[in-house]
Amino acid sequence: MSKRHTQKHKLDRRMGENIWGRPKSPVLKRSYGPGQHGQRRKAKTSDFGLQLMAKQKLKGYYGNIMEKQFRGIYAEAQRRKGNTAENMISLLESRLDALVYRSKFVPTVFAARQFVNHGHVTVNGRKVNIPSYRCRVGDVIQIREKSRSMALVLEALDSPERDIPDYIEVDGKSMSTTYLRMPELADVPYPVRMEPNLVVEFYTS
Repeated sequence: MSKRHTQKHKLDRRMGENIWGRPKSPVLKRSYGPGQHGQRRKAKTSDFGLQLMAKQKLKGYYGNIMEKQFRGIYAEAQRRKGNTAENMISLLESRLDALVYRSKFVPTVFAARQFVNHGHVTVNGRKVNIPSYRCRVGDVIQIREKSRSMALVLEALDSPERDIPDYIEVDGKSMSTTYLRMPELADVPYPVRMEPNLVVEFYTS
């Protein structure tokens, strides 16, 4: 079960945004933050505060990434050639659970982690149950045959809520996805604005 099960509904309200674009997001009903002090007038946020919020929002969006793991993604992005912020997004979107979510095989990023963890997914024909597994361009992610009739999967595939990005190619008949290319920030269909440049500033300051 997701470690963030009791907290995921609070993240939207803490950030004041519908992070995952869900129709049942609590921020749609109460735009102020959670807790007894949530309705207080907000003070002006410092540069550090903005950087921290950007990090928490991006990290929280992917469901269950712990701080040590997220920092490791930043370090890997920094080692790679090119723009560190763009590299971070490419690495995050290359995670197996992220690609399962993008393919609309499951309704939420939290469900994607659990779905992979329970062994319902293969990569290039081999079962992989590690949500953070880093996929490579050309990899084929597929739902195992015995899992294709699950109500969770069928409902997600039929949902009109999310669009499938063009850096993956989904075959609904075989319930498989081909990872075509590593995306840039502008390619990723985030429901809210993500600012990985502020995340980089957070770690370098």
